[in-house]
Amino acid sequence: MDYDNIKEIVKNTLSEERYYHSICVAKKCKELAKIYNIDEREAILVGIAHDIAKEMSDEEKIKYAKKNNIEIDNVEEKHLGLLHAKIGADICKKRFGFTDKMCTAVLAHTTGLPDMNMLDKILYVSDTCGEDRNFDDIEYVRNLAKEDIDKAMIYLLELEIKNRIEKR
Repeated sequence: MDYDNIKEIVKNTLSEERYYHSICVAKKCKELAKIYNIDEREAILVGIAHDIAKEMSDEEKIKYAKKNNIEIDNVEEKHLGLLHAKIGADICKKRFGFTDKMCTAVLAHTTGLPDMNMLDKILYVSDTCGEDRNFDDIEYVRNLAKEDIDKAMIYLLELEIKNRIEKR
């Protein structure tokens, strides 16, 4: 499926705010794909589609996971919002025809995975530093992402861990 068709489905599925976020992520993915010399088409597709399941209710997530044999681990049972990445990857495979590589990027965009490839990293970083995002170090992260994606990943992961510890 092409970008315009997926974009339309995303627009009709998500709230206006979440749709705008997805547009911003796709733009940032394209920008970083150029810098890191990876397939721009794949990058913008995962960017636009990454949150396709984000606004499902908890009931819908559980129902979808059961129907599609998606395992829910102990952490996801307590934080059902995390399931949107697994469900999103499944939707992207079945509905949009994404490759396994693209689906893995969608799967990894929330919590990361071991041995992430460049597409995985680009989506993860783009999700945090698109033009719709605003936090104290945003410009630093945006510049770091252009210079060294691995350093940007580490910085963002450390920031996330720090935030989670503060929130207990």
